Formats: sequence, structure tokens, C-alpha cells
Amino acid sequence: MALRILPFRQYSDHDVVNMYSVIDSDVLTSTTDTGAGDAGVFVKVSDGNFDNDPVTYQTNSYLGKTDYPFVGTTEMYPEVNIKVTGAKGEDHALGLTLYQTAKNDENGEKLLYNPQKQEELQAMLPGQAVPIATKGIFTLSSAAFDGPIASYAPGNRIKLSAVTAGKVTGFTTIAQSAITTGDLFAEDKVFGHVLGTGTRASTGPTTDQFAGNYIVVSFDCN
Repeated sequence: MALRILPFRQYSDHDVVNMYSVIDSDVLTSTTDTGAGDAGVFVKVSDGNFDNDPVTYQTNSYLGKTDYPFVGTTEMYPEVNIKVTGAKGEDHALGLTLYQTAKNDENGEKLLYNPQKQEELQAMLPGQAVPIATKGIFTLSSAAFDGPIASYAPGNRIKLSAVTAGKVTGFTTIAQSAITTGDLFAEDKVFGHVLGTGTRASTGPTTDQFAGNYIVVSFDCN
């Protein structure tokens, strides 16, 4: 998992959505992998059909062997039906994932069989609803934003990256006399701003887990 959000953050549980699971192709194989199943990914709704049951039982190889005689069905794995995936460019972001979604721990052991470790690793299982913050103040590492940190001066605004799904990019205010139609469209996609920036460096023989550039942003996807 790429470390996209650092410990300093401020948000209310009232602004967290717990209704969506990530699409199957975004699920990480291991908690040490990185991808769209990371914590700290800005996501969009990819399936919001509330006509479907909130949870249904599916056939899923993650559960293991289920085709024993006399069991009656292989559909035994519960899965949240409405889905999210990484948001990009002109998408409307629902919010920021607070947990990763992964199948196995760092040793390749299924988290399905170790719920205590799953909690400790702040991970959701495939098909489980992942908590998504729709607004708040968060510290984003360089794995969560595109471009150099110089693009994120305090007061500058942020929007979804057009390059990498799940990341943000900086947006500089344009003088009124120079605004074009395209600029107005881009302005509509802004959903937060930069509060400050910083850089952490490792000191001594120990590598700092949080070393590197970071930005502190306030956003509201509502």
C-alpha cells in the first residue's frame, strides 16, 4: 500500500460514507501492494444502482473451495453491490478512501481468516464497504498528488488529476481578464485548497516512514 495520507487529519464521522465497496479490479492482492485499492484514493461512484439489494451473496474464489457435495450453492461470499473506483479528470469525486482494500497480509495469508490483523492494518476485505471521507482536512503524501510541490502553494486550489486516477493536482487562480470558457469549466472541478506544505527527512540510521514532500489540504466533495 502506498502511504498516501499521513496521520494529521481532521474530519467528522458524519461526513464519512460507508455504503460503497471498491470494484473487483481495484482490490489489492496484498497490503504491501499499491494501486487503486489504497487508502487515500479519491474515488467516484462507478455503480450506484440502489434498485439492487445492498448486499448479495456471490461466488468468490477468495472464500476458498465452496463446491462441496450437498452444500447446495457456491454463492456464499457477501458483497456490497454499489461500487467506487478511482476518480480522474472531469469526474465528480465522492471522497477519499480512509482504509485500503486487500485480500492478504504481507505474508500472503488471507485477512479473511485473521480479523484482528485486518483491523490493525486498517484494511477492508474484497466486497466490504470502505469508509470514504467526503470532506475534511488531510495531509497528503507525494503518492497522492501529481506534479512538483511548488504547484501547491498555500491558497492554491486542487482538483482531480487528469493524468492519474485517484490523485489530485494543483489549480492556480486565473485573472478575470484572462478567463476563457475552458478555464470556467476547470474552475467548476475545483473542490478544495492547500493549507500548507512541508517536507520530512530521515535522520540518523532509521528511515522515516513519512519521509518526503507533503501537502495539507481542505476539501469538500459535497
